[in-house]
Amino acid sequence: MSSTASGKNRTWRNWGGTVSVRPVREVVPASVEELSAAVRQAAEDGLKVKAVGTGHSFTSIAATDGVLIRPQLLTGIRDIDREAGTVTVEAGTPLKRLNLALAREGLSLTNMGDIMEQTVSGATSTGTHGTGRDSASIAAQIKRLELVTADGSVLTCSEKENPEIFAAARVGLGALGVVTAITFAVEPVFLLTAREEPMSFDRVTGAFDELWAENEHFEFYWFPHTGNTNTKRNNRSAGPERPVGQLKGWFEDEFLSNGVFQMANWVGRAVPAAIPPIAQVSSKALSARTYTDLPYKVFTSPRRVRFVEMEYALPREAVVEALRELREMVDRSRLRISFPVEVRTAPADDITLSTASGRDTAYIAVHMFRGTPYQAYFTAAERIFTAHQGRPHWGKVHTRDAEYFAEVYPRFGEFTALRNRLDPDRRFQNDYLRRVLGP
Repeated sequence: MSSTASGKNRTWRNWGGTVSVRPVREVVPASVEELSAAVRQAAEDGLKVKAVGTGHSFTSIAATDGVLIRPQLLTGIRDIDREAGTVTVEAGTPLKRLNLALAREGLSLTNMGDIMEQTVSGATSTGTHGTGRDSASIAAQIKRLELVTADGSVLTCSEKENPEIFAAARVGLGALGVVTAITFAVEPVFLLTAREEPMSFDRVTGAFDELWAENEHFEFYWFPHTGNTNTKRNNRSAGPERPVGQLKGWFEDEFLSNGVFQMANWVGRAVPAAIPPIAQVSSKALSARTYTDLPYKVFTSPRRVRFVEMEYALPREAVVEALRELREMVDRSRLRISFPVEVRTAPADDITLSTASGRDTAYIAVHMFRGTPYQAYFTAAERIFTAHQGRPHWGKVHTRDAEYFAEVYPRFGEFTALRNRLDPDRRFQNDYLRRVLGP
């Protein structure tokens, strides 16, 4: 049974608190057929349609005042094909449930982001990624997609079937249809050894190319107002498993990284002048540690402190220069930044509007504590990123439009032409897509 809520007075809000909408109705389909019927009904009623996951996007990419589709009944694994090395999951499945189910089956994704709350379709449609020298975003691990298009028909695509749709729909922004199932490439479960250690900003930027080349997964966090970073290197391991102890894990990942950090941000929001000295202390709070565990336990971490985020994908060779410019800008300004800046990488992929499409990429993510004014910081950071031909994450704060994207994505026209074909009446349109893809 699908449930349809009239939703006249129900407001949907995203995780970051940056978007709220009141749809005409909400639909919770229990099958692909019910979802198709909901799209057809919306067309008859002249309403726009958007599917929404867990609301982890800071942009209004999933917002609609028409029909809001919530896929929480479209969850679970449809099929595991061990010979082909694939798993097919329903679109509303949270990554957390997928990771747990795969581990029980002795399988794993090759790479993933650091948050497990999102649905598989929400994460892939916006280009969610982790960090990797050779392994790319979650969307780059897709082998097959099933989606409901604007006329309510169900379409499947892969490298062999509808390949031009497959090239675009893996990071489809919700503009081509509603994704109903995804087939991922998986591999036998493996172990990762994580090595986390503090390193100076100058050392990490000076040795960035070597650190990237020597590690399968390298990332670091720089604490503004300090010369300090925390680095993390994840590499495959023959074992044995040596997870972080329960007490140590609670103390470092919950108490320090979430509890104390939350309090520090509250203080910083009330007294901005306190932020630089707090940053000096926070940046030294976490000591070096090494542990070996299942991939999803190493790649992901709990994020309980709410924030607003902007992230740009830059050509990998430009990242160190951009970071140094960012540091100079913060030092020169009167800004007080309480959140660390996150730096990750991805290899080039072949997805039309993936942020790593056609170029080796490094990501710089800037954050502000929820409830603090972020515009001045993000505007100054965005000026630096766009000067390096940066591409913003589709689900994070940015001010770019279709004209800009046509410059930084060589295949932008391919995507918009495909959208014209699949959704000529703009059933899946909203204000955000109008801005980033053009009318």
